[in-house]
Amino acid sequence: MSRPAAGPAFRPTKLTDVELALRDQVREFLAAELPRGTFRPGLGMNSPADPAFSRKLGERGWLGMALPARYGGGDRSAVERFIVTEELLRWGAPVAYHWVADRQSGPVINRFGTEVQKRRFLPGICAGRLSFSIGMSEPDAGSDLAAIKARAVRVDGGWRLSGTKIWTTGAHHNDWIITLCRTGDSAERHTGLSQLLVDLHADGVAVHPIPFLDGSTHFNEVVLTDVFVADDDVLGEIGHGWTQTTSELAYERGGPDRWLSSYLLVEQFLREFTGTPTADRAHDLLAPAVARWWALRQLSLSVARSIDTGGAPSVESALVKEMATRFEQDVIAAVERLVDLEPSPRSASLFERLLAEAVLTGPSFTIRGGTLEILRSVAAKGLRP
Repeated sequence: MSRPAAGPAFRPTKLTDVELALRDQVREFLAAELPRGTFRPGLGMNSPADPAFSRKLGERGWLGMALPARYGGGDRSAVERFIVTEELLRWGAPVAYHWVADRQSGPVINRFGTEVQKRRFLPGICAGRLSFSIGMSEPDAGSDLAAIKARAVRVDGGWRLSGTKIWTTGAHHNDWIITLCRTGDSAERHTGLSQLLVDLHADGVAVHPIPFLDGSTHFNEVVLTDVFVADDDVLGEIGHGWTQTTSELAYERGGPDRWLSSYLLVEQFLREFTGTPTADRAHDLLAPAVARWWALRQLSLSVARSIDTGGAPSVESALVKEMATRFEQDVIAAVERLVDLEPSPRSASLFERLLAEAVLTGPSFTIRGGTLEILRSVAAKGLRP
C-alpha cells in the first residue's frame, strides 16, 4: 500500500519588528522619491524601466539584498527582499530595469557561476547598473522547455550559438541574457542542455519587440545567429543546464510579483469611487478579494522564510504562482464588471488608464513564469508519493 503524498511545507510566519522597520523605511523613501501623481505607476512587474531609479535602490542596498557582501550584496534575508519588493510593487514603482537581474539572475550566478563571473556581474546587479533577461522559451517548444532547439556548437575558445527565444521580457533594454541551449545530442532532452551568458548587444543578436494590444512592450523575440560565446561565459557546467534552470525557476515563481499586479487597480478604484453608488456595490468584490490576497501573501511569505532556513520550496513556489496569477486575473474581471465602462488608455482618470492596461495585459499573467498547466504538473510531481 503506497503512503499518501506529503503536503507542501507552508508554515505560518509573521514579520519581526526589525522587518517591519524596514518596511517603514521603504514606504518613507517611496513617498519622498515618487510622490503620488508625479509618475506613471505600473501594474506590478509590468512597470516602466528607469535605470536612474534602479541605481538609487542599489545605493540604498535594496538590490541584491540576499547576495554576499563581498560581491556588493547585502548579506540579508529573502524575507527582507520580499518586504522591499512588496512595497515597490504596491506603489507601482518603475522596477523593470533591474527586475530579472535582482530576482533571479544574480542568485543563479552566485550559485552556479565561477569566481570570475561573480566578481564580474554581481556588483553591477547589486548597484542597479546591470540588467538581465531570461532566455528559456522558444517559438516551437510550447510549454515543453526540454524541447528547445537553440544550439551552441564547440569552436576554438568558446561556442557558436544560434536559435530563437520568445516572450523574453525586457530584452529591448537589458544588457545580458542567460540563455538555455542545447550543447549535447538532441536525443538527450535534459542532459544535453547548458546555460550561456550572452551579451544582448553582441554581433548576431537581434531583438524584436512584441507589443501588447495597448502598444506597450515587455515581451520580445530574440534571434541569435552564430553568436560567439567565450568559454568564460558558460554558466555552471556544460550539460547541467536543466538542473540549473529548474533551480532558477524557484526564484521566479513564489514572490509578491505573482499576486500584486492588480493591487494598484483596486486601490485606485477606491480613491476615485469612494462615496459613489459604485463603491457601495464593491463589497461583494472586496471581501473575497482581500481574503484571497491575504492568504496568498502569507503563502508567499512562507516561501521566502523557507528559503532563509535552507529550504528548496519549488513545489510551494509553483502552487503560489498558479493560485496567485489566477487571482490577479479574477480581480481585473471583477472590477471590469463592477464599473461597466470602456476604459481608455488616454483617459484623464488614472483608474481608467490602469484598468485599460490591466485588461489588455492581464492575459500574460498566467503565461509568464510558466503556464498553469506546467505549474500544476510541477506540483503534482513534487507531491507524488
